[in-house]
Amino acid sequence: MGFDYDLDFKHIDFRKHPEKYKVGRGEQGVLLVEPYKSEILPHWRFKTPEIAKVSSEKIYQLFLEYKKENDLVGMDMARKFLQMGYTRARRYTNYKGGRKYDKEGKINDRQIDETKAESAAIFMKKWKMAREDEEYLKCKKEHQRRYG
Repeated sequence: MGFDYDLDFKHIDFRKHPEKYKVGRGEQGVLLVEPYKSEILPHWRFKTPEIAKVSSEKIYQLFLEYKKENDLVGMDMARKFLQMGYTRARRYTNYKGGRKYDKEGKINDRQIDETKAESAAIFMKKWKMAREDEEYLKCKKEHQRRYG
């Protein structure tokens, strides 16, 4: 079962109602689930490797704080933001301005930006640490067993 986009996200506090959270694929729901979005989004940046390093470390620290609280929703959201840091930095690595398609819908030529590639690699490292964390995987499996 995937992420449930039919929920009234504006009126759900997922910290109080984790049973309503469905673990989706990839980055599904990353900009919808509160209060986590508001806690993590202000730290999400990848413009330069230096900024990406500070950002990914802060988001990973939040992941660890949620882990201490046994908060699967928080851990999963932090993992999603780390993943999104990687995927967005990769998009900007490959396409100037992050735009894959031109106004006519044709794919723009790739122009590799090594700075953004380095930012992506920084996020990839932290994303991998989060997604492979044994306690996270155990909590995720239990959450899926209990709530779908």
